[in-house]
Amino acid sequence: MPGPSRGRPARRPLSVRPSAPKRRRGGNSRVRLAVGRLLLVGALLAAGVKLVQVQGFQAEALSAQAEQQRATPIDIPAARGSILDRNGNQLAFSVEARALYAVPRLMRQEWAKALERDPDIGSFEARIADIAAFVEQTLGKEVAGQKTDRDTVLAKLSQDTTYVELADNVDPGKAAIITDKYFNIGSEYRAVRVYPNGELASNIIGAANWRKDKEPPATHGLLGLEISEDNLLAGSNGRRVVDTMQGNDDVVIPGPGRSRELAAATPGKSLELTLDVDTQYALQRMVTEYTRETAARSGSAVVLDARTGEILAMANDKTFDPNRFGKADEEHLRNAAVSTVFEPGSVHKIVTAAAAVEDGIHQPDSVLGVDDSIRVSDRVIRDSAPHPRQDMTFTGVFAKSSNVGTLMAAQEIGEDRYAEMLTRFGLGKRTQSGLPGEEAGYVPPRNQWSGSTFGNLPIGQGLSTNLLQMTGMYQAIANDGVRVPPRIIRAEVSADGARQVKQPPEGVRVVSPETAKTVRDMFRAVVQRSTSDPDQTGTGPSAALPGYQVSGKTGTAQQVDPKCGCYSHSQHWITFAGIFPADNPRFVVGIMLDNPTVGEQSAAPLFHDVASYLSQRYQVPMSAEQSPVVPLILTP
Repeated sequence: MPGPSRGRPARRPLSVRPSAPKRRRGGNSRVRLAVGRLLLVGALLAAGVKLVQVQGFQAEALSAQAEQQRATPIDIPAARGSILDRNGNQLAFSVEARALYAVPRLMRQEWAKALERDPDIGSFEARIADIAAFVEQTLGKEVAGQKTDRDTVLAKLSQDTTYVELADNVDPGKAAIITDKYFNIGSEYRAVRVYPNGELASNIIGAANWRKDKEPPATHGLLGLEISEDNLLAGSNGRRVVDTMQGNDDVVIPGPGRSRELAAATPGKSLELTLDVDTQYALQRMVTEYTRETAARSGSAVVLDARTGEILAMANDKTFDPNRFGKADEEHLRNAAVSTVFEPGSVHKIVTAAAAVEDGIHQPDSVLGVDDSIRVSDRVIRDSAPHPRQDMTFTGVFAKSSNVGTLMAAQEIGEDRYAEMLTRFGLGKRTQSGLPGEEAGYVPPRNQWSGSTFGNLPIGQGLSTNLLQMTGMYQAIANDGVRVPPRIIRAEVSADGARQVKQPPEGVRVVSPETAKTVRDMFRAVVQRSTSDPDQTGTGPSAALPGYQVSGKTGTAQQVDPKCGCYSHSQHWITFAGIFPADNPRFVVGIMLDNPTVGEQSAAPLFHDVASYLSQRYQVPMSAEQSPVVPLILTP
């Protein structure tokens, strides 16, 4: 047994002590105390060993695990590309902005801890009041329609919530002033889409805005080219790791050192369009004014480059401001020039003219004996006004827009050959223009033609087209018989300025160059005016432009009355398609008006105004010779 403890009397063996409950309890207490001490020492030793293990051998691994519990990878939105006109003028671009936010519940907790360390720092209420006052001082009382006055901000900071947005679309510089002063105010990236010209070309460009409800949040296209080319414009997102609230990865904890970039974002490409902003502005203004003057339900116009098929301008009377996208109704959002289909009427007669000349059936001065009506199967088709049998030149058939003369020529061409020409002119199919929302129109399949079908198609009824398709038919004649599908995108431009030109689609030979020139010359008579003999005046003299040769065709097509399913005698589609100048084609213009009821009820005057503008804007030289006045109706 161990010897006696130093400084104390030796303890007797328990076996020789008299039995006494009091002494027995005291002895047991000392045993328990000794055992407890041993256990405590053991626990402290175990804790020490574990501490050494955690802080020494497992520190790095456990630190990484802890970091994963509060670190959340998120996307870095890429800068969205711009939309430009052919001369580099910006039609749509993005500006960087910030959203200021706070995490009130976390702010309150952190302030409570700070207050324990330093009771003199003041109350939490005083702190957030300082923040609210500084926000108002820096931003003013309103930002982008949002109140940022002291009382509004203070009310938000006083909420018992994990997240509150203080202001959106804040200038990055001003946001930095606030976040630098108050590290517990956070700043999130935003991009504001700007359309500097408002309604100009909005039906083409469309709209885009910042979507917080998307993953990842970014600027997303909503309609027009902004949505159809969204992937190209958007670029590729980067990646970063941020500290987030436990149990809510959507709330990023503000403060320095809480965000680490993993991969940089790749900016989107910009789109260079074929549009010319000045021509677009002029065309849009003229279409809007003329539609209002004629009391038409709607109006649209297109200007194409005669050689390349590029869309220089495309305008509708109904537009919207993409900067205030949410306030526009659906009718104003559509691009009616490609989304509205209609029966083209007599403008469509160019198919018959081209096929008859190409096949050698008729020449411009060929003479046809034309009555004022003709029977095709079970239908009788009439000219617009009664007249006795007339000897008309083949040119006169189209200059006077004779339905009967056109059908006579079409019957000589034959149904199969005519159907082939419709395909070559690109009817019944989308144009490959790159414009979203385009309707293909309708051409009845050849195997479904009835006996009367061929009494409708050559005069522009019984089929439908959109305005861009209709204009493209005349582009083929202007371009020496080669139809180049129209297009709206000219090039893609990278963020570093590298420009990749988009190659035009392959052209389609419709007729020979000789036929195309002959048809152009014939259709000059449509706009001719004879002061001595009204019979020698075409249907569209108001389209003529002094000093220039103009080739074109008027069109009037009956609309279908939905009440009876029959053709209406009071509602019409009014069209015009023209080539300018006819002797050296530079431009092709197509116009459609939905049932004008006031004035001349023709689209020819609008063509004149558009051609006049084009002659000045592009300094088009005058024609070397004026168009001759040719015979249309031969008198006995």
